[in-house]
Amino acid sequence: MHQGVPKMMARVLTCLLVADGSLTASELVQRLQVSPASVSKAIEFLESQGLVRRERDAGRRERYIVDDDVWYQSTIASARGTAQLAEVARQGVGILGRDTPAAIRLENIARYSDFISESILRAAEQVRDVLFAKPEVRSGGSESGPGHG
Repeated sequence: MHQGVPKMMARVLTCLLVADGSLTASELVQRLQVSPASVSKAIEFLESQGLVRRERDAGRRERYIVDDDVWYQSTIASARGTAQLAEVARQGVGILGRDTPAAIRLENIARYSDFISESILRAAEQVRDVLFAKPEVRSGGSESGPGHG
């Protein structure tokens, strides 16, 4: 919820995050003790944000799952949205005329948004490389990396 996700959506997301695998809507209803409509609305929102995906099981039931790289994908989408904000702000500068106070404000928003977007993309790529790298195994069976060996 502190990330701006409404309470029910946060509950459904948390339930899926801690599940060992995927869950059906009825399983979510049972675990959370909420209405099917609440789960349906939450899933719809979470899918629109790229946080959850659907898959069909052998019985043709829809199951919901959170992918291992969900935070990476969500971060990339957020950075792209911030880059789009920068572009819209720059268009506003052209419309308002460069030397107006509003255009100067929009140019600062564009510069700020560019910096934030580029920084987030760079950080996400660096973290992704670390998170999805296979740990090296040293002789003696200990893992390498921070805090090991």
